[in-house]
Amino acid sequence: MKLHLYFARRFLFSFFAMLFVLGLVFVLLDMVEGMRKFDASVVGFSEILGLTLLNMPMWMYRLVPLIVILATIWMFLSLARSSEMVVTRASGRSAMITLVSPVLTVFLLGVLILVVGNPIAAATAKKYQRLSAQYEGVASSVSSISDQGVWLRQGNEAGQTVIHAMQSDLEGTRLRDVTFYSFSPEGHPVKRVKADLATLQPGRWALRAAKVWDLDRPENPEGDALVLPAYWIGSNLTEEQIRDSFGKPSNISIWDLPTFIAQLEEAGFSPRAHKVWLHIELATPLFLAAMVLVGAGFTMRHTRFGRTGVIIMFALMLGFGAYFIRNFAQILGENGQIPVIIAAWTPPIAVILLSLGILLHLEDG
Repeated sequence: MKLHLYFARRFLFSFFAMLFVLGLVFVLLDMVEGMRKFDASVVGFSEILGLTLLNMPMWMYRLVPLIVILATIWMFLSLARSSEMVVTRASGRSAMITLVSPVLTVFLLGVLILVVGNPIAAATAKKYQRLSAQYEGVASSVSSISDQGVWLRQGNEAGQTVIHAMQSDLEGTRLRDVTFYSFSPEGHPVKRVKADLATLQPGRWALRAAKVWDLDRPENPEGDALVLPAYWIGSNLTEEQIRDSFGKPSNISIWDLPTFIAQLEEAGFSPRAHKVWLHIELATPLFLAAMVLVGAGFTMRHTRFGRTGVIIMFALMLGFGAYFIRNFAQILGENGQIPVIIAAWTPPIAVILLSLGILLHLEDG
């Protein structure tokens, strides 16, 4: 038991040391990028530092698999150089038993990162995007989804228009039971339009069975309202803007994703990308355990056998290959080419089985 605790403690030390080093590197690089990206007369050093610290949790969250495999390689190489692995094997412990504590430690660490780190990374990423868009002078989002339906926003120098629809198609370009609220540049309401159907066309919304209220008329807007079989409202929105503005699944907390998916389905949008991301996040502890097995499979041997650099390169190549396969499976799942469960859970399971096969071959012949 003491030996298991010792290996777990060594792994945690390697993990947090690697996390600290990569965190410092990220802060320096991101601050340089921020100074290049933003106007120095508008955004000062303190604002750039704040943006960097807001962006840091999400980037470190994404780098956790890389940190895990680097920490594993570092730990087992140090154990091999100090001959501690030789002593461990001489005491009768096999390589598979030795790996129990690092694998269990990283699995529990992955659960903690998923439960606590994911909401923190999602919240800071959203705030970073909002502040970054504010400093650049662009709108960060044009749409949102709530229990009351879909909300869109468009605007130009002539004013802003807020759009509310109870239902939409998968692309967000056909809205049903829709209402347009137009505002002047000063923020005063000038027009309200309600329609059964609104279809996004190049440069405009085409409305069917529309009722138009001119709110500039102080006498009786209802009495002067017009009922028209067809009506058009200018728009600078595109299908890509509407689809992308709902936010990346990675910017939504793991705790809020199920509710958001239900809202997407109720509003008529496809939640496939969010479902794939939800399952990929749930499989994170398993994937981190796979990264430990990948790193250990090549570095548990004694350093006197030589070719340490080649062995480390193979371990990193296999780790990056596993990460690429997971991302590729995610893309296939989002496009509907493979089922959601297969896209999320197959890569970590396959990597674990491959790593166990390598370990059994190298350690037990």
